[in-house]
Amino acid sequence: MAKSKVLIVGGTGYLGRRIVKASLAHGHQTYVLHRPEIGVDVEKLQMLLSFKEQGAHLVEGSFNDHQSLVDAVKLVDVVICTISGVHFRSHNILLQLKLVNAIKQAGNIKRFLPSEFGTDPAMMADALEPGRVTFEEKMVVRKAIEDARIPFTYVSANCFAGYFVGGLCQMGRITPSRESVVLLGDGNQKAIYVDEDDIATYTIKTIDDIRTLNKTLYLRPHENILSQREVVELWEKLIGKVLKKSTISGEEFLASMKGQDYAEQVGVTHFYHFFYEGCLANFEIGEEGKEASELYPEVNYTPVKEYLKRFL
Repeated sequence: MAKSKVLIVGGTGYLGRRIVKASLAHGHQTYVLHRPEIGVDVEKLQMLLSFKEQGAHLVEGSFNDHQSLVDAVKLVDVVICTISGVHFRSHNILLQLKLVNAIKQAGNIKRFLPSEFGTDPAMMADALEPGRVTFEEKMVVRKAIEDARIPFTYVSANCFAGYFVGGLCQMGRITPSRESVVLLGDGNQKAIYVDEDDIATYTIKTIDDIRTLNKTLYLRPHENILSQREVVELWEKLIGKVLKKSTISGEEFLASMKGQDYAEQVGVTHFYHFFYEGCLANFEIGEEGKEASELYPEVNYTPVKEYLKRFL
């Protein structure tokens, strides 16, 4: 079977650049959408040129130019969108409605993977303000995709290791202390951590897989379903030292939002759902979903224990 041609929207971003790399590594003809006006963003330009050197095709297109999106989409079989959905970067989830319109008009796309890659928004109907906006907007995009009868796969990648593992699941930290750690509640709620390169690999593995058509692909690598306490213990074993521990209750944690800016408040509520409520791992995957490490056992994912060794 011929491998699908892939268009990546947001290919120079944090996750997008990894998906470009994985797509090329798995032998897909890979197209990267980029805006015509790049200004003097020399790092972005150099990244695009390095993609080209590795065999990717660069395609000009803009969310402000509908026809350019239609033309880009017509070049490929699969569209993957990785534009940012986190507020401390840039939050553009609803821009994807323009992409949905272009895909609908082009009429040739075998599968669309919108920018999901986090918590399954379908499970977050009771999420707290202001963080619930992330999930609500993703559900708006899903509805548009499904109403347009566009074939899809939604990738629920849970916690990016880069943001959660290094900081031992503490907000605002991305490197581990050798002295102390603040436990969120009792520290025993399970969360799920996935290395960003592994997220990209699983994503590319799934685009031509009939088993995930019109389903949610959950990334739950078995060794990486861990509580904060278990992540801390793995680090303690590596450094041969027990960290000094304090705890913060759920009420105190939510109260810490006061006086913070909007992006930080969104982050606080997300952390609360992950680490006080255990929203990532507290449900069984139903008929509408598949689990990535079961479908693709050949992927050698990075266990949390290995991930932490880079900080030694």
